[in-house]
Amino acid sequence: MKDKNENGTVSTESEVSVEKKDEQPKGNSREKIRASKGDVLIEVRELCKSFGDHKVLRGISTEITKGEVVAIIGPSGCGKSTFLRSLNLLEVPDSGVVLFEGTDITDKSVDINKMREKMGMVFQQFNLFPNLTIKKNIMLAPVKLGKMTKEQASARADELLKRIGLSDKADAYPDSLSGGQKQRVAIIRALAMNPDVMLFDEPTSALDPEMVGEVLSLMKELADTGMTMVIVTHEMGFAREVADRVFFINEGVIAEENTPEEFFANPVNPRLKDFLSKVL
Repeated sequence: MKDKNENGTVSTESEVSVEKKDEQPKGNSREKIRASKGDVLIEVRELCKSFGDHKVLRGISTEITKGEVVAIIGPSGCGKSTFLRSLNLLEVPDSGVVLFEGTDITDKSVDINKMREKMGMVFQQFNLFPNLTIKKNIMLAPVKLGKMTKEQASARADELLKRIGLSDKADAYPDSLSGGQKQRVAIIRALAMNPDVMLFDEPTSALDPEMVGEVLSLMKELADTGMTMVIVTHEMGFAREVADRVFFINEGVIAEENTPEEFFANPVNPRLKDFLSKVL
């Protein structure tokens, strides 16, 4: 995982510390990270995608820099999840280009599975393997892909579980966990690969309301460490507090984007104004 120092340099951390926000002056962590943005990590050019006659993405172009947190909001069916899933080609665009760390991953000669190793993905439905213990769920990808030995992956899993307060669940199976616990495990499972970016597809939409907070808290702590994050969400308060930029996708285009302060206080697009009036 990438972490930015105050001078803007990047160091690689082998663990995710959810205690880190306590080490930083309160109220300053995101400001420091915003002031030390790195190079472009993801560049999207004229991305288009249709399902049958329905045009879902209509030529989206944008850039996401290292250490940036981008929240994506919009009405149901607007294309926001399709856009997110196109960033690692879980949805293959009909046309357009996605550059990740300078490599065009839409090029058929590129090993997309190798590129995905650097792109953590968290889904709505957790997608934990029900036949594996929590610890083995976390260990599986790093060992199978040759990123770590079993001993290294075991130590990594123990560390991550400790950080989120679920060490006692290491040998439990997913069915025994609450929805919030499952989603937190899904997040640290993705983090076990030390990705360069984390993609979140409505990570709280399947949770009971009382479980949403524990997942959002973990995501906020990740943002405070400088992790690059792209998040499709319905949680407006979270987007306002944590994001560096907010995208409003409507009818397959980014209809408006801005800092959260301006986005929520002074929306310009009429459809965005209407949308916010109904959700805030």
